[in-house]
Amino acid sequence: MIAGFPLNLAAFIFIVTFFSIGISTLVIWLGLVVLLIATKTVFGFAAANRALIRGTLGVHIPTPKISYGDTGSFWQRYLRRLTHPQMWRNLAYLLLAFPLACFEFPLALVGAIILPVGVFVLPVVAAVHILLARALLGPNENEELTQKAEHLQASRARGVDAAEAERRRIERDLHDGAQQRLVAVAMGLGRAKTKMDADPEGAKALVDEALSDAKLAVSELRDLARGIYPAVLGDRGLDAALSSLAAKCPIPVEVNVRIDPRPPAAVESTAYFIVGECLTNIAKHAGATEVRVNAWREERPTGDLVVVEITDDGRGGASMRAGGGLSGLADRAATIDGVMTVVSPVGGPTVIRADLPCVW
Repeated sequence: MIAGFPLNLAAFIFIVTFFSIGISTLVIWLGLVVLLIATKTVFGFAAANRALIRGTLGVHIPTPKISYGDTGSFWQRYLRRLTHPQMWRNLAYLLLAFPLACFEFPLALVGAIILPVGVFVLPVVAAVHILLARALLGPNENEELTQKAEHLQASRARGVDAAEAERRRIERDLHDGAQQRLVAVAMGLGRAKTKMDADPEGAKALVDEALSDAKLAVSELRDLARGIYPAVLGDRGLDAALSSLAAKCPIPVEVNVRIDPRPPAAVESTAYFIVGECLTNIAKHAGATEVRVNAWREERPTGDLVVVEITDDGRGGASMRAGGGLSGLADRAATIDGVMTVVSPVGGPTVIRADLPCVW
């Protein structure tokens, strides 16, 4: 509250001064230039207030997405900006925030000295300030619905791409693996049938070879099915499944899972494949000596999240490139409206985090 006072004081002085000058000089066209500067600065003060609230109160207020259109002259676009509802909502907030900031400033000074005021009164005033900021600085209901629809449309498109890539992978694995084995089994049995009477020993050898190929085909089909949805994940949950992945990794992996109660199956499978792919990439490319896998459940007002974080001490430099493995994992997360982030400076460490909602 103390930090917000000088910002809102400056905003109030600027608004009163520039809008008074701009409106009074409209008759000589200078006012349009002054109002143009004032309009842009109002949006800047609004962004500064959103950043201040996020930094001091820990509340994120999304920036409204505003489209002024690309048609018309410069002044026509400027007039659309000037008359946009969000412009006037920003202006209303800045005008209301100044008297509120004046009240908050002496109250904060008192609260720093008198403990009950700081403990019981200041949080209530802060909550009122947050409500005002959300109502005027954040997107309105229609804008929120539009943004959500755009986000869901993008997630759906990425999900379709991820599903198509998975289908092609399964088709390729079947064609190159089990299908070839089964073709070899059929050919071997056909050759054995023709030799059954004339060369029983040769026929027996061909049957043995066909049996061996059949066992390999069954093993490859089992591995493929495990790659689609591992049995241990369905039977024993994510903790056991991630421990199984860690045991197969050539690098020491520390696993810590705290996600009770169990999330939906789609969340578990997404988390499993993200960890599995990351461990494979780390073993191949990172040059790491140890890996930590943490998975936990977070309660949010909008619904619980399962957060999965993979950290390695390798050389770093990983990034999400179009068509790359990490981008594919991000697309998989997007199918359930999840978000994946990668922080990997050169020299390491690398941290890959996936936020997977339990409701989407």
